[in-house]
Amino acid sequence: METQARYSLIGLFTLCVIAAAFALVYWLRGAGGFSERATYRVVFESPVTGVLPGSPVLFNGIAVGDVTKLHLNPDDPRQVIATLSLAPETPVRVDTQAGLVSQGLMGAPSIALRGGTPAAPRPSSTGGAPVLTADPAATQDVSEAAREALRRLDTLIADNAEPLHGILANLSTFSEALARNSSRLDRILEALERLGGGGPAKAPARIYDLSAPHAFPTLDKVASGQLTVPEPSALVLFDTQKILVRPQMEESLALDAQWSDSLPKLLQAKIIQSFENASYPQAVARPTEGLTADYQLLIDIRSFQVMLLPAPNADVEFSAKILAGDGRLVGSRIVHASVPVQATDAAAAAAGLNEAFSKAATELVLWVASLI
Repeated sequence: METQARYSLIGLFTLCVIAAAFALVYWLRGAGGFSERATYRVVFESPVTGVLPGSPVLFNGIAVGDVTKLHLNPDDPRQVIATLSLAPETPVRVDTQAGLVSQGLMGAPSIALRGGTPAAPRPSSTGGAPVLTADPAATQDVSEAAREALRRLDTLIADNAEPLHGILANLSTFSEALARNSSRLDRILEALERLGGGGPAKAPARIYDLSAPHAFPTLDKVASGQLTVPEPSALVLFDTQKILVRPQMEESLALDAQWSDSLPKLLQAKIIQSFENASYPQAVARPTEGLTADYQLLIDIRSFQVMLLPAPNADVEFSAKILAGDGRLVGSRIVHASVPVQATDAAAAAAGLNEAFSKAATELVLWVASLI
């Protein structure tokens, strides 16, 4: 019995706390609260769709209170009476008008108070809360604004129906084309990535060098005079580091390999080394400032590539001219060497061109030594 009595007291206490909480909430949302509130009534002559108890009340755009009650006038069913609870310092006058405003196109409406002259008295009433004047077109303004916005949207869609249809048709066509070429999409993206400099890092090109010949026959006579070898001249085609292949007479291709230097500079260095390897008795060097030479060896590169027709062969050809110190032409000659190659890959092409150059350089050294 004592246990049941304790449970009854606990239940009664809980119900009292809940009732007190509801009473406090009702009191705070009503005309009371922590501060004094001013109560007004607004009579609307048309529906106030969307306005609910708790909806905000604005005065010149500033929130000053809220709606505490909405009810119909029992004597005139066309009228809706809204009870407002406002801050007491709100400057409401007898000529203040009430209306409805909407917070955006889809926002909930709220009651807006506006107007009122400073000299007008505050509203008063002997029978309940003072009544404010409602703008007759208040609810129509909100509804008309929404209808006008929807009307404009409908007009916009109607005017652009054909372009929108075309856009959707184009999107459908593009989607179908994309589906048909989905298997090629990865390759297209890879090609674009390579075009923009992306993609996996490309393996560096293999580099090859030329070898100056070492074995020379005994010179018929002892050469005299100092010899300089300027950098050979060449067409733009041969002024490169690329190893070239000519598949037909009017076409040259570059292999994925290169010489250790541009071809004119490389030939200049290797020709000088060839004279040195032949034990040329006098000085041979590049032209330098302050060096007075007895002779100049002028080289013009005509061919330095692998010819594929009629049979693969490494072809080296250049013209050579010997000028005396006074500008006199001592001699000129076309030096040509050709060596068959077994394959057209970079390694075989470099080996064949190196062998052909060795033959041409040997012929050049012997010819120059015989003239000077």
